[in-house]
Amino acid sequence: MTTVPAIWFACLRYMIAAICLFALVALRRELALPSRSDWPLIVVSGTLQMAGYSALTGLALTVLPPGRASVLAFSTPIWVVPLAAWWLRERISWFAMFGVAVGLSGVFAIAAPSIHLEGKDQIVSYAMLMGAAAAWAISIVFVRLHRFAATTLALAPWQMLVAAALLLPVALGVEGSPPPIGTGGAASLAYVGPIATAFAYWAVVEVGRHFNAATISMALLATPSLGILISALTLGEAVDASLTVGVVLIGAGTRLATATSDRKTGAIPPEST
Repeated sequence: MTTVPAIWFACLRYMIAAICLFALVALRRELALPSRSDWPLIVVSGTLQMAGYSALTGLALTVLPPGRASVLAFSTPIWVVPLAAWWLRERISWFAMFGVAVGLSGVFAIAAPSIHLEGKDQIVSYAMLMGAAAAWAISIVFVRLHRFAATTLALAPWQMLVAAALLLPVALGVEGSPPPIGTGGAASLAYVGPIATAFAYWAVVEVGRHFNAATISMALLATPSLGILISALTLGEAVDASLTVGVVLIGAGTRLATATSDRKTGAIPPEST
């Protein structure tokens, strides 16, 4: 975010990721136009999990420190649990709903110091992060419901292409012409494009075919813990009381919600997808 504008960075990462995955799929002789039944998944995932999530988190990171931002951006379980109960008919107890409430109180604890007139930019950034988490949650639940006609690897480059195509006009309209890419930006894109985007998104979708939606979102909570640690060590981000309390509440709430849901529902076997 210090070297490349947020939306352009998101657009470029998906362009790079799409190229990498199209090349891989072609080498595996699996490159083909997706079937009509798979296009809804491609559009939903490319729009919400990729384009929307990346643009919203990138814009939020221009205001908020990365450790704090990662906690809220990966608060996906708060939204996945009620969505899965409503959309997938997964059974959810009152105990699990209590966990969702505890998680939401953790979000409030993190954002509370910014709730004043001078903190308007931070409040908007927090709202962007919660919107990003909700967008990813919808995508997770949709993947769980979808019946795949092609493999996740074969569909992944098309999802990346949709994301890049959506982000390109937004970047041009909001941030202007493509920016010069310096050494730092190039190094970041060289990692984020092929590894943190091409491989990581495909892996999450593939896992989503075999495990309960709440289980996936629980596993993803490793990311904010690492985000806080790396940010504190490399950027000197302060780990204050509001962040600590928020992390504990979000983690506890997620554990309460997903543990109960997992015990009752179990993982749906791959054949049912």
